Amino acid sequence: MSPRAPSPEPFAPWQAAQRAVQENWREAQARTLDLFGYGVAEQRYDIAAEAPLLRLRRYRQGAAPVAAPVGPAVLMIPAPIKRPYVWDLTPELSVVRFCLDRGMDVFLAAWRPPAEGGAPHGLEDYARAIIDAAQIVAARSGRVPTVLGHSLGGTLAALAAALEPALFRALVLLAAPLSFAPGSSAFRDSVAAQREHTAGDGILPGGLLAQSCALLAPGTFVWSRWMDGALSLTDPAALDLHLRITRWALDEVPLAGRLVHEMVEWLYREDRFTQGRLELGGRLLGPQALGVPALAAVSAADEIGPRAAVAPFFARMAEGSTQIIEHPTEVGVGLQHLAILAGRQAHREVWPRIADWIDART
Repeated sequence: MSPRAPSPEPFAPWQAAQRAVQENWREAQARTLDLFGYGVAEQRYDIAAEAPLLRLRRYRQGAAPVAAPVGPAVLMIPAPIKRPYVWDLTPELSVVRFCLDRGMDVFLAAWRPPAEGGAPHGLEDYARAIIDAAQIVAARSGRVPTVLGHSLGGTLAALAAALEPALFRALVLLAAPLSFAPGSSAFRDSVAAQREHTAGDGILPGGLLAQSCALLAPGTFVWSRWMDGALSLTDPAALDLHLRITRWALDEVPLAGRLVHEMVEWLYREDRFTQGRLELGGRLLGPQALGVPALAAVSAADEIGPRAAVAPFFARMAEGSTQIIEHPTEVGVGLQHLAILAGRQAHREVWPRIADWIDART
């Protein structure tokens, strides 16, 4: 007797139709904001390298071709769930432009969506992609790079630096969690409290991930954004920023199911990295493996990567190798998780301190 074919998921057509409606609505919102002048306007760049998981950008000063670097090389790692232009949102609120103006040789890893039907990619694959990018940066610039990572991008950058510390000058974590013990962040507790476990295969649409986050932590991803919008109404500059962040948030990018599965299970539920039990590349990784100087920028108002999501990990690293900078709550950034990249006060007060820290280790 031949095996019975699996029965189709009864709600699959309805779920597909719902996702299509959500995608169409998101695209309509994005087009409307583009018409009002809130579209993408990034600094010019060249493609330094292409790989299955990322395109490596090298940025220019204005329209000039890339010149010989005069300062430290930096490799920026965005979170892979969104497009990377939040690092270059406006001429005044651009981490890319700030670093260029400080004389740095600026590279950025623009993550590529996983290919349908392609090989599954997990934490190690993303970390190895960062390692490969760092080697290319060193070859192009003649300098071992400092890696800067935001959110999940920072977590992945830390894994890469733990695997191959000799390839990185230093590590800058921007609202990037490393510790996932109970109570380390409100978002961590919401993720760990879910009874269902994530699948380890396939591709998860960006819209579905965003919806899941909103359902898991509505205070973080829904109510705080609405409150920020309301507070921005009396400040034209804050309102302009809020609308640009809103436009950026509409550009969802799918993620590999294996990456999400390993991130949720190995990090958020089991906290393996802090405990030195994360096995990648045949090695157990933990704080002692991260043998590079590390700086973390955190905010008490950030419910994803606050101090408590970094400090326990830093406490287990080599003495004197770490530093934590606090930055304040900002209006206009939508989510406080984005304040370090797009906040006006962060650009005035915090980024000069970060740049000084990078310069001191070059």
